[in-house]
Amino acid sequence: MPVRDRYHENVKNALIKDGWTITDDPFHLKWGKRDMYVDLGAEKLIAAEKEGQWIAVEIKTFRSVSDMTDLEHALGQYLAYRSVMTRTNPERVLYLAVRDEVYADIFDEPIAKLLIEDYRVHIVVFQLEQEVIFRWIPWSSTGN
Repeated sequence: MPVRDRYHENVKNALIKDGWTITDDPFHLKWGKRDMYVDLGAEKLIAAEKEGQWIAVEIKTFRSVSDMTDLEHALGQYLAYRSVMTRTNPERVLYLAVRDEVYADIFDEPIAKLLIEDYRVHIVVFQLEQEVIFRWIPWSSTGN
């Protein structure tokens, strides 16, 4: 099993507060001989439609010396997981979870905006101390 991210419980609590039910902790993916683990899988029922929304959330801390290295690593992992998920769990949408401070510092930069747009990255921004979801950002709403 993988080591949990530093903010794993914070994001998990924020998702629960936002009305999500955690279905997988972690969410297991397998392709060929490779096992991969997205940090969380969750479901939210939509009463009016009697259907649910299904997501998987990969949490990233961005703690290294280089923001670019962290961004490259996060996007590489995100894209690998998404490639497998589109074939094995097409009903789920993959999100990259980052703290509000990280989003403001790194993801507001032109290079990050370019990569988010080009690779159609879904982002969920959380506030650490309050353990709440601050913002859901589907790739198409970045406005870039």
